[in-house]
Amino acid sequence: MINKPDKNKVRLKRHSRVRSKISGTAECPRLNVFRSNKNIYAQLIDDVAGVTLASASSFDNKDISGETKVNQATVVGETIAKSAVEKGIKKVVFDRGGYLYHGRVQALAEAARENGLEF
Repeated sequence: MINKPDKNKVRLKRHSRVRSKISGTAECPRLNVFRSNKNIYAQLIDDVAGVTLASASSFDNKDISGETKVNQATVVGETIAKSAVEKGIKKVVFDRGGYLYHGRVQALAEAARENGLEF
């Protein structure tokens, strides 16, 4: 039997490669996305100070629990964008976390763009 590579290990390797090139500041934080099987999470991170400026997830918002995962990601994208705009943040660096820019990650990114974030 041939051993297949662990998907998450491959994703983490890809993520570390991307993270070596991008970094967030207070003026232009990093919009990080984490996707689990059931939920999706987004954070605005200032890497210089090492703080999370804002966060949103489908886990926090219980009224979207009956929706599809893509619709949940859209709501999370809207939520993170609105909280960023409230804090005066317009420009961000998108960190897809090693995931393909497709499906839930793409839905979150497009919803964040539509609600005022630039990246």
